[in-house]
Amino acid sequence: MTKTTSQMLKEVIKLGLIAGLISLSLSVIGMVELFSKRELIAGIISLGQVFLFAPPIALGFMAAQKVAKEKKNLPLIFGAITGFFAAIPLIILIILESNFDLRQFLPNVSPALVDILTFSLDPIIGSLVLLVVTTVLGLAAAGMYLLPKHIQKPLANGIIYTLVIGLFSENLSERLRSFFGVGFVKILFDGKALNVVTAIILFILIVVLTVWWTRQGESVKARFTPKSAQEQKRNRRITLGAGVVFLLFLPLLLGTYLSEVTNNVLIYVLMGFGLNIVVGFAGLLDLGYVAFFAFGAYTMAILTSTSDLGVAGISFWLALPICVLVAVTAGVILGVPVLRMRGDYLAIVTLGFGEIIRILALSDLLKPYIGGAQGILQINKPIIFGIDLIKPDQFYYVVLTGVLIAAFVSWRLSESRLGRQWMALREDEDVAEAMGINLVATKLLAFGIGAGFSGLSGAIFASKLTSIFPHSFNLLVSINVLCLIIVGGMGSLPGVVVGALILVGLPELLREFAEYRMLMYGALLIVMMLSKPEGFWPSPVRKRELLAFKEQNDPTVVQEEG
Repeated sequence: MTKTTSQMLKEVIKLGLIAGLISLSLSVIGMVELFSKRELIAGIISLGQVFLFAPPIALGFMAAQKVAKEKKNLPLIFGAITGFFAAIPLIILIILESNFDLRQFLPNVSPALVDILTFSLDPIIGSLVLLVVTTVLGLAAAGMYLLPKHIQKPLANGIIYTLVIGLFSENLSERLRSFFGVGFVKILFDGKALNVVTAIILFILIVVLTVWWTRQGESVKARFTPKSAQEQKRNRRITLGAGVVFLLFLPLLLGTYLSEVTNNVLIYVLMGFGLNIVVGFAGLLDLGYVAFFAFGAYTMAILTSTSDLGVAGISFWLALPICVLVAVTAGVILGVPVLRMRGDYLAIVTLGFGEIIRILALSDLLKPYIGGAQGILQINKPIIFGIDLIKPDQFYYVVLTGVLIAAFVSWRLSESRLGRQWMALREDEDVAEAMGINLVATKLLAFGIGAGFSGLSGAIFASKLTSIFPHSFNLLVSINVLCLIIVGGMGSLPGVVVGALILVGLPELLREFAEYRMLMYGALLIVMMLSKPEGFWPSPVRKRELLAFKEQNDPTVVQEEG
């Protein structure tokens, strides 16, 4: 049914107000002011301004998309209207702050925030400028939608990738300085942000590359696509060899700080591989996964610490298999009482198990053995050929080895009979049992192997820090690992790596995000469930399942996916 102009106008106004409320929310919780300290392009745009103006741009684009289906001559006007109304909630905030002290109710509504919203102008003039800016941005977003695809995509890529490079310009400039010196960095960067000339050059370069790839991409792919099984095997070997060489020399490129960040990411990747077996392969929702992480860490601490709580004083390498064995045993012990539980009940029981372990580690009951709140100190670092692996770029190889072993085992298990049994169990336990699958053995193997990976990561974590405390093993660790699996793609091994990079690496590189980590997690999960429920890098099986589900609800989805 065709909508009238007045009906569409109401919808567009609603979209504009929604955009304004999103920008208002980001402002009053402090994100806009905090992120404004990180400039992307010096003197032009900051991360805070991106958060402030992204909603009007996105909703302006959406408004044009809706209107264009009904009235092809109105998208530009309605895009501008969306941007216009997006400014209204922000202007109301400016007026209220100018006449009342809102900080007693909203602590983040500060004069600094008002300066950002008004571009450091008088409140009235600044409000008018803000109105003009959001209107123009809404108009530009609608104009972007109307452009042909072969023009729209290069421009969008140029803007997005230039801003992303600007987002990491602080880390990038530090690494370039170590290789090429201060003079070279000053040419490209202005302080910790891209200078205008560099940003323009990057934008043009990205646009040109996108245009070239659009025209020549298929022929390039065809040229390098293997035409026989032997060529496929050879290409896989070359790719694997190149990947191994890159990983081996990565610390030389990253330096000390980025190597430390990489180590943290890889520890979560290692845990993610384990939980991916339990949740992604077998479909068993485990919220107490951090307990096995704690078992591995405390076992390593007790066996290798040179403090009074250390009982053996053995080396890291001798203690490592014992830590894994202890974690596997704990996983099997947890699996036995929950064999008949499913879904929410399983999640609640495993959550309780994780909390019990944390409280026991914190309690005075076990304080003589594991230190209680004071934890365990003086844990030994790994030693190879008489060299203590103290520096992050040295310890990187220990973590990487653990991750590669876990990745290989997970990959082989996913292709094995046991892996197919786990997937059958995930789809329907009753049908799996009717087909002859031993549910008891299959579930216990999932819990045990997943716990073993977590114990391995916990042991490496304890040796990396040389001290552990109970607060390192709270529920949020389990939630973080589960989130990275969902974001990356459940059941997908590359998805675990992608999820860890996004949810662990990004907040480490962008320190401003640390305060809003859980908020970003929640927002990202909502976006993922709505727009890409299979994850950023889904497994082929999971992707087919979701595509089949979409096909049942909307047959046109298959044509769009194709």
